[in-house]
Amino acid sequence: MANYTFNDTVQINIHQVALTGDLIVPESATGLIVFSHGSGSSRLSERNRFVAEQLQQAGFATLLFDLLTPEEDQDQAKRFDIPLITQRLVDTGYWIQENLLLNELAIGIFGASTGAASALRAAAALGPDVIKAVVSRGGRPDLADEVLPEVKAPTLLIVGGNDEPVIGMNQQAYDRLQCEKSMEIVPGATHLFEEPGTLEKVAQLATDWFKKYL
Repeated sequence: MANYTFNDTVQINIHQVALTGDLIVPESATGLIVFSHGSGSSRLSERNRFVAEQLQQAGFATLLFDLLTPEEDQDQAKRFDIPLITQRLVDTGYWIQENLLLNELAIGIFGASTGAASALRAAAALGPDVIKAVVSRGGRPDLADEVLPEVKAPTLLIVGGNDEPVIGMNQQAYDRLQCEKSMEIVPGATHLFEEPGTLEKVAQLATDWFKKYL
């Protein structure tokens, strides 16, 4: 069983808003992966938590946090407010830099579904000195279209082989990216990677990417 320097719930206080997060820091962590989940999801997303556990076993710290307050989450429009979610990610990046436990760790972002758009927008805003790598799972990077050429962090786009509309969206986004990049299609997977073995493949691809660049 892994030993942890920190394994608890934290409050991320930014701009008069307190966001709840689950922070796990293994001993000798080599980097920190921040999760940006899709609309309607939360830090309790089973799929993201599965990926986070695999990353923890590989020596990465993970931060899964609620991008909206419980009150905001009742507002359907806010769930799809990508500029708001992006600003929350950017502010969390600054919070990490000021946190004595975390500020020496290289930061990566794992974005799922619409969360991939805010992940890429935050990477563009914070720059490669802060965000070292981005991974998108079944993402909508097309929703960050205008900033894609500004993303400098190495970016991996993972798409399900049976998620045909999203494959096209990712291919267009891939062509717009001007950073180190890769696109992986997981055979037999649909949008949520619910098929046996497909989420394990996502976790392995993400782990390898973060190991390479963090």
